[in-house]
Amino acid sequence: MCRSRAYFIMTRQKIRESGWPVLSEIAAPASGDGATARTDRSMFEHLRTSKIYRDYQRAFEATTGLPLSLRKPGSFQSPLHDSKLINSFCAGMAGQNQTCAACLRLQHRIELEGSIRPSTLDCFAGLTESMVPVRMGERVIAYLQTGQVFLRRPSVARFEHLHRQMAGWGLEVDAMALKDAYFKTRVIGRRQYESILRLLVIFAQHLSCLIRQFLVRPAGAELPSVARARIFISEHQGEMIGLSQVARAVNMSVYYFCRIFKQSTGISFTDYLARVRVESVKQILLDPHKRVSEAAFEAGFQSLSQFNRVFRRVAGEAPGDYRRAPSFFS
Repeated sequence: MCRSRAYFIMTRQKIRESGWPVLSEIAAPASGDGATARTDRSMFEHLRTSKIYRDYQRAFEATTGLPLSLRKPGSFQSPLHDSKLINSFCAGMAGQNQTCAACLRLQHRIELEGSIRPSTLDCFAGLTESMVPVRMGERVIAYLQTGQVFLRRPSVARFEHLHRQMAGWGLEVDAMALKDAYFKTRVIGRRQYESILRLLVIFAQHLSCLIRQFLVRPAGAELPSVARARIFISEHQGEMIGLSQVARAVNMSVYYFCRIFKQSTGISFTDYLARVRVESVKQILLDPHKRVSEAAFEAGFQSLSQFNRVFRRVAGEAPGDYRRAPSFFS
C-alpha cells in the first residue's frame, strides 16, 4: 500500500508524464463550487458508513467470493483496500512503488471510462478490475469496485513475462511466493462476471436513490425555520412557489433564508425544490396509466422543457428513459 503523501505526489506526477490527466484535478469544482464538493464528500461518507452498504458488502462477498469496496472519485488509495477479500497477489504487489504506480494509473483509467457506465479493464498483471458509478444526477459520488480475478486461465508463459517485467523494474520479490499467489487467483467465466457486475449496477441504482432521499429529508439537528420551510415546500410543491414566498412563510428575509437554508441542507433552495419535485414525479410514474407530462405538471413543473432539463440534471437521464428502464428500487 502507498503509505506516504510524498509517494502520492510522485505518482500524480508520473500520471501527468504518461499523458493521462489527473482525475482529481478534472473533477475538482471550479471556484464558487465549494458547497457542491462538501455535499459530495458528505454523500460519500453517508454511503460508506451506511448499514445498507455494509450489509450488502458482506452479502456480496459471501455470495460471490469477490471483494467489494466503495471508492471515492479521484482517490489515491490502493484498490479494494477496505475489503478482507483482497487478492493475495495484489496485496503482495501493493508495497512495491512501481506496481503501486501501475495500479493507481489503472484506477485512474477505469474512473475516466466509468463515469457514465460500468468500466472493466485489465491491470499490468492481467487481472480484471471493474467499477460501477454511483451517481447523483450528472455527478459521480462514488464507485462500487470489484475484481482482481482472471477471466481466462493464466499461463506459465504469461507469468514468466510478468516476472521479467518486474525484474526490469528492479523489484526484489519472492518468486515462488509470487507465483503461488498468481496461480491461486480466482478464474471466473466472462458471462458469470458480467452477471456479478449486473448485481452491482442494480445496487448502484439503489444507492443513488438513497442519496436523493438523504438530500431531501430533514437533518437531525435542523433549525426550526428550515424544518418549517421543508414542510411548506412539501405541502405546496405542486404550486407556483418561489424563494420569496417560502421566506415569507417562515418570517425571514430572502437573503437570510437563502443563506441558512443552504448551510443547513448543503444545497440551494432552487436545487432542493427541483429534487423534491423530481422525486414526486417518480412516485407519480409508479402509476403506469400516468403520462410523463401529467406527472410533470402535477409535481409543480411549469413547462415540459424546464421539466426535461431539471429531470435530466437531477436523475442523470431523460424522463422517458427512466420510465422505460427496469428498476427494482425506484
